[in-house]
Amino acid sequence: MASGLMSPADQSVRLLMLSHYFEERRGGIEIVAAALARELTSLGFGLVWLATGEAQDGGQPARYRRGSLAASSVAEKLLRIPYPILYPSAWRTIFRETARNDVILVHDALYMTSIIAYLAARANRKPLVVVQHVGFVPYASPLVRNLMKVANRCVAAPILRRADKVIFVSQLTMRHFAGIRWQRTPALVFNGVDPHIFSPALEGSQASARRSLGLPVDVSIALFVGRFVEKKGLHVLERMARMRSDVLFAFAGHGPLDPERWGLPNVRVYAGLSGATLATLYRASDVLLLPSAGEGFPLVMQEALACGLAIICGTDTAGADSGATPFLKGVEVDPGDPDQTAYLFSEEITRVLAHPETEAGRRERFEFAKTRYSWAASCGTYASILRGLRIDQAR
Repeated sequence: MASGLMSPADQSVRLLMLSHYFEERRGGIEIVAAALARELTSLGFGLVWLATGEAQDGGQPARYRRGSLAASSVAEKLLRIPYPILYPSAWRTIFRETARNDVILVHDALYMTSIIAYLAARANRKPLVVVQHVGFVPYASPLVRNLMKVANRCVAAPILRRADKVIFVSQLTMRHFAGIRWQRTPALVFNGVDPHIFSPALEGSQASARRSLGLPVDVSIALFVGRFVEKKGLHVLERMARMRSDVLFAFAGHGPLDPERWGLPNVRVYAGLSGATLATLYRASDVLLLPSAGEGFPLVMQEALACGLAIICGTDTAGADSGATPFLKGVEVDPGDPDQTAYLFSEEITRVLAHPETEAGRRERFEFAKTRYSWAASCGTYASILRGLRIDQAR
C-alpha cells in the first residue's frame, strides 16, 4: 500500500473488509464492497479486502490489497444459493489479517466470511462493523426458506447484537431486525450511485442507445439487472416474457437460471456489462422489472432511478426507502404463485407503458437519486463510524 495516499490523521486506520465474493461476480453486495474499497482508500484508509474468487487488482493495485479465500461452491450447486464454504486455509487467512488490522468490516452477517471474521474479531479484540444488506428471502423451497429463518435467528441476530456497529442499507432490512438489543444504535446508510455514469437519456438519445446495443428502436423494452437466481424472480420473469410477446425483455447479468435457455424471440441477454455500458442499457429501456422479495433496496434500483427509468418492483422493496416510494410501482410478489405474480406485473407494465416517460420525469428521478444516493456522503458516514471505533479502541 502506498503510504503517500494516507493523510497523517488516518495513517493508523487499517481496515479489513470481507465479502463473500469479489466484484467480478457482479452481485449487488460485491459492487457495493468494491465502491467502498475505492472511496475509503481515497479518504486515507489502509484497506485489505478478503473474498472468494480470483484476487485481481480491480484497477487499484496501489490503493488497497485484495486477498483470495479458498472455498467450496457446493452449497450453490446443491441449493442454488450463493454461499461459499470456506476451507481451513481461509480461516487462517482471516484470523491472520484480523490481527494485523484495526477495524473489521463485513458484508451480511450470514455469510461464512462474516461468521469467521466475527470469531477472529472477538479473539483479537478488534471492533467489528456489519453492513447488513438483506433481511429475509422467502425462497420457494421450504427447506431453504426454513434454513434461512433458523440461520437468521441463530447466527445473524447474535452477530448483529454483539457487533460494535451495524449499518443497514435499507429501511426494510432495518425493520426486519428491529427487535435486536444493540451495542450501539445502528446506522441507516444508503448505497451510492455515480451520477456522472448513471444519468438519463437526453431527448432522442434512447434510439441511439438501442442501436448501439443491437436492440430494436420501435419496441417497448423491459429490463432486468442482477444475478439469474430464484430470489430475483427469474421464474416470474420467464412467465412474463412468455405472456408478453409485445414487449422485449432485456437481461443484464449471469447465473444458473439463464434466460437464453428459454428459447424466446423477445428475450435478449447481456453479460459483462458494468458502468457506462450498463448505463447505456438502462437508457435504452422503458421500465426496470424486479419481482424479487426480501432483499432490501438493491443497487440496481438506485442506478435505474439515476437513469430516469420507471421501476416496477415488489411491494416490500418499494417500501425499503420511504423517500423513493413515490417513484416506484409496487406489486405484490408471491413466491409460491409465480403465475399470479407475473400477471400482476404484466398489468402494471401495461399501465406504465400507456404513459410514456417525459424528459422532465426522467430528470426528476435523476435529481432525486443524485441527492439521495451520494457515494461521497455515504462513504463519509462510513469513514466517521470507522474512525470513531478506532479511537475508542485506542483509549
